[in-house]
Amino acid sequence: MLSVRMLKPFYVKHEATCIRIMLAYQYFSIHFGDDLYQFVPIEGREIVVDRKTKKITNVNDVLVFQKGKHMMQISIQELLDLPDFVTHVHSIASRYLDRKRGNNMKTIDKIIYDLERENAIRLIDKALDQQDEPAFIELSSYLNQNFS
Repeated sequence: MLSVRMLKPFYVKHEATCIRIMLAYQYFSIHFGDDLYQFVPIEGREIVVDRKTKKITNVNDVLVFQKGKHMMQISIQELLDLPDFVTHVHSIASRYLDRKRGNNMKTIDKIIYDLERENAIRLIDKALDQQDEPAFIELSSYLNQNFS
């Protein structure tokens, strides 16, 4: 029976589209039967979580675990079958998915809204200066529909 004993990130790198949970020796260990295997960064070294879908994207990556001279290769897809692995990854990623992304997105959405509104007003002023009645009517309608 395979189970996760410990999973701590070496560090977490949060990017615009994903969160990278970087793994290192002695931060990730699994039980296989009665034996304890330590993660060794030979092949895969990270777990990548998509910010939008909140799913692990590098499921085909292989992680290597070692006990003495014996090495075991396990794909992230196989680890996803372990409830404790999913729980560990979710608890690490949720700190970066919810709080930081949510606040930043609200601020960014507000800035974009304000910029689009100001741009529409500038275009209306330009249409008035050029006495372009069709553009004025179209832009005024757009402003009323989207920014009222």
